[in-house]
Amino acid sequence: MQTTEILDRARLEGWSDEEVVGRVRDGETALYEILVRRYNQRLYRVARAILRDDAEAEDVMQDAYVRAYQHLGQFEGRAPFATWLTRIAVHEALARLRARQRMQPFEEPGEDEEANMPIVERSLDPEQETSKVELARLLEEELLQLPEQYRSVLMLRDVEELSTAETAEALGLTEENVKVRLHRGRSMMRRNLIERMGSRAKDAFPFMGTRCDRVTAAVLRRITELS
Repeated sequence: MQTTEILDRARLEGWSDEEVVGRVRDGETALYEILVRRYNQRLYRVARAILRDDAEAEDVMQDAYVRAYQHLGQFEGRAPFATWLTRIAVHEALARLRARQRMQPFEEPGEDEEANMPIVERSLDPEQETSKVELARLLEEELLQLPEQYRSVLMLRDVEELSTAETAEALGLTEENVKVRLHRGRSMMRRNLIERMGSRAKDAFPFMGTRCDRVTAAVLRRITELS
């Protein structure tokens, strides 16, 4: 069976991550593309939330996919593959942040700092006055203005809609820490902006089309060289 036919069958039958991982381990390397395309959007969002740079986010994605591929034998399934992969991307992004010497010690903002966080004009009525695209833009701008420790938590919890436990696992935090950062991060943004957008929050930080294909092709090229 041709690779294209296998990929189409996998998508049609909805193979789980674990099924795909098992086949890749058994030598069907081309199937790794399924996992890359399945999680491009998530990895881009979390890497960009940490680094606030498109190009570096793409580099992190590639490195995370290649590192995950190299260590598939260590994936034991105790956490979902998506969580395991996300944590690798988070570590890669944080390593780059430290290399840029921009990693600051974690400090809780004081009242003055929180009060001075830029917010969207409160008179805005998203349902009546703003298009879906504009709402996504506002969400992206608001989220990227938060300190890093809040950006990554809000990105995973409110945009990617991971559970508290999944977010804690991906970021290497306790669940209580996730809850605290989530609460404080939300308080810095316009009240209830994400909740008012609902599922439309996913329209922010898009990673589709040409950019998605570019990263996928680069990852597959690198793992082919490894093989």
